[in-house]
Amino acid sequence: MENKEVRNESASQFCSGESCRLGTITPLAKQINCLDVKRIADLCITEIPQLIGARLASLYILDEASDILHLEKNNHPFLINNIVSLNQNPPSPMVAAIRSKELLIVEGDQSLRGPKISHTHRQYAKNYTSNCCIIAPLVCHGRVVGVLNLSDKIGGEKFTHDDVAIIELFRQLIGASIGNINLFEKTQRQAKTDGLTGMLNHRTFYEQLEIELRRSQRYTTQLSIIMVDIDNLKPINDGHGHRAGDMAIKQIARRISACIRQIDIAARYGGDEFSIILPNTSLEDATVVAERMVEMVKNTPMVWEGNRINLSISIGVGQYDGGGGISDVTKATDQALYAAKQAGKGQVKVYEPIKV
Repeated sequence: MENKEVRNESASQFCSGESCRLGTITPLAKQINCLDVKRIADLCITEIPQLIGARLASLYILDEASDILHLEKNNHPFLINNIVSLNQNPPSPMVAAIRSKELLIVEGDQSLRGPKISHTHRQYAKNYTSNCCIIAPLVCHGRVVGVLNLSDKIGGEKFTHDDVAIIELFRQLIGASIGNINLFEKTQRQAKTDGLTGMLNHRTFYEQLEIELRRSQRYTTQLSIIMVDIDNLKPINDGHGHRAGDMAIKQIARRISACIRQIDIAARYGGDEFSIILPNTSLEDATVVAERMVEMVKNTPMVWEGNRINLSISIGVGQYDGGGGISDVTKATDQALYAAKQAGKGQVKVYEPIKV
């Protein structure tokens, strides 16, 4: 079969002489159109290989931020890479296919379709356990979102003209579905986070606080709250502009995040206010964290257009001790914050634990 013939194959031509597969392809295509990546992975590893008689399959999902492929699912009886970097030099056949965004067919040391395999690529290809494999980059709106690998044609045969067309069809469908999942998850994250700082927003803070209060009640654990207010943000906005004010907010958000643990929950509570939930934390330990925040912000002034701008925060610390509810603990902590502001700013004030 000539390269040109394979390259011009369209998905609509695959059923020539094999129309019996239509009965399987149509419902399978409908199942792939979903927002469940686990379900899609199951279909890629179990159902799609059966259509073309492939014994082995693996699905990788691309983390675009790091240019790393993460293994989602496979059926190999031997270990394969859990992560694959796209920054390989020289690239493996899989990475070469992803860079070209073209489906790649490898038979032995020959590339029948897709990017030409150099001598170095062929050395990588020898690592495959079969003499014939299909590497199908999954693309959505011109961006690679993953890759589906299929190999070991049952019976030792080569993949056919129709096999290639089927995979062309499904790689488009899978790519579109994974792209939709990524978009949905991004939209969900944006709905829960503050656009300027990347922290949780006000609404999500209260949702998380309710969860942590219930956990504290159930397991009788301590729960502390920190509320932070930026001192003198208005003079920064008035004197240097709102872009400088935004930079101050972002810098302070980073300093706060640097002072807390992974299990702690930080949110932008309002324009110049932040709130932090500290699970399993005593009032004394929370106070130490708060004092560390004040010192870190104080000792790292902001430089804006050549001007050194000193930053300062005031903090109130409160604790939930098994009684009352969300409004009680936030009101108490807010009162401690007010006391810190009244004490001259750049201060930490503590409210006693709430008991009912």
